[in-house]
Formats: sequence, C-alpha cells, structure tokens
Amino acid sequence: MQYSIGELAHRTGLTVKAVRFYSDRGLVPPSGRNTAGQRRYDDAALARLDVIRVLRDLGIDLATIRRVIDGETTVAEVAAEHVAAVEVQIGVLRRRSAVLKAVADRGSPPGAARLVHQQALLSEVERQCLVGDFLADALGDRSELAGIARTLTPDLPGDPSPEQAEAWIELAALMRDTEFRANLRRLADGHQAGLRRDLAAEVRDAVTPALAAGIVPKSPAAKAIVDGLGRDPGELREWLDVVNDPRRERYLELLGVINGWAAPESLASAFDWLAEAMAA
Repeated sequence: MQYSIGELAHRTGLTVKAVRFYSDRGLVPPSGRNTAGQRRYDDAALARLDVIRVLRDLGIDLATIRRVIDGETTVAEVAAEHVAAVEVQIGVLRRRSAVLKAVADRGSPPGAARLVHQQALLSEVERQCLVGDFLADALGDRSELAGIARTLTPDLPGDPSPEQAEAWIELAALMRDTEFRANLRRLADGHQAGLRRDLAAEVRDAVTPALAAGIVPKSPAAKAIVDGLGRDPGELREWLDVVNDPRRERYLELLGVINGWAAPESLASAFDWLAEAMAA
C-alpha cells in the first residue's frame, strides 16, 4: 500500500513537518513518486516511523535511531544502554532537588544565594573535580597519604536527606577556602616530616584526664604533661596551630553527615588546653 506524507502523519500521530524532516534525513526514504512528483511511502516506511516516534519519545538521539533503522543495533540494546544513563540523571535531579531545597530554606541574601546555587548545581563530574582538586591541593601527590585522602572524601548519595544537602553546601564552601587548604597542606607536610598521624590521639590520651581532673594549663602538672609528649616545642606549637583550626573539625563533622558516619570526637577542648599550657 502506498501513502502520502499526510497519510503517514495521520497514521503515526506525527506532524507532516516531522515526517518530511525524517524523510529528508534519509531515515524514512520514499518508495517512489506519483505522476505529480509527490513522494509516496510503503508499509516499511510506516513501520520505521513508528520505531522513530517511540525512540524519540524516549529521548534517543537521531544518530542512535539511524543505527537501529540500519540494523546496526536493536531497540532492546539501545534501551539497555540508556537505562544506566537515565538512572544517573534521576540521581542528579534528586541531589539537585535536595540541595536546592536546602538553599531555599536558608533564606540567604542575594549575593550569598548565588554562590550557594553554584555549589548546589554541581554535576557529578564537577563535584568529583572539586573534591579531587581540594585533596590534591591539601595533601599533595603522596602515596602514603592515600588512606587519609579516602577518609576525607565526601560521597553525596543519590537521594540525600535535607541534612546531607545542607552539609554539602557548607562543605563545598570549605573545600574552596584557600586558607583552609593551605593549613591542611601544612599538616600533611608535618606528617611527612615526622609528626606522626597519631599525635592527635596522644594529645587526647594525655590531656583528657587532665581536663577531667581540673588541672589548669598554667601549673607544674600541666608542664609535666606537655614535656611527657616528648616533642620539639616549636614543631608541636606549629602542628597545634594547624590542627586546632576550627574549620578542620567542622569539615570532619560535615563529612560524617554526608557519608553517614558517626559524629567525630571533638578534640577542641584538649587542643585549647594544650595551647594554653604551651603558652605558659
């Protein structure tokens, strides 16, 4: 059976303009022409248009549709390829929805809201680039710090809670803070120079009992605790200046919220006590 362009449009639910477009692109070639020179199409063209309409409704691009029409792939294979892509897009939209809701709930002033929106609308790739750039700048390219880098990496879930979305907004701002990056780099340099990673735990174990016992920093007992750490005073003071940055502890708190980890132990009181004891 032969069809005109208008008849094809009527049978497929497409517009005449759309049928002519697909015909001009070679996706639905005419089977011949009538005596007036008008294009005519057969049942194969009708079947092709049905396939094209379904695939276009699913958002499939013309290049992929041409591969299906030419028999280079099947509809099932194309659908399987696009399932993963659609799921990724759904995850992106869920993240954006949650983060934008957090932005709206903040009621930020116009200038701050613009920056927050920029951080909130980061794509998956942009988010990974931000995290990667932050860790590279803060830790450097050191294989021995790879484990630390993993513990500092946020993993925003596909369907974040309002708390996780809010935490991501603040964390993104921290990762862009050049002074904070520089402080972490100093901490990493101290790690490499011999100030071991477990120094914070040593300070906690030495100072926490002193705090509980009410030992004041400006006392002989406090001096004995500081001396007991067995560290060069200059190096210890420099390490303390960096590790006692409140942004570092806040970063860890936000990281725990985003990754679903237990809240980290706060050592701010122990660090403050030690700083005062060393100043004495």
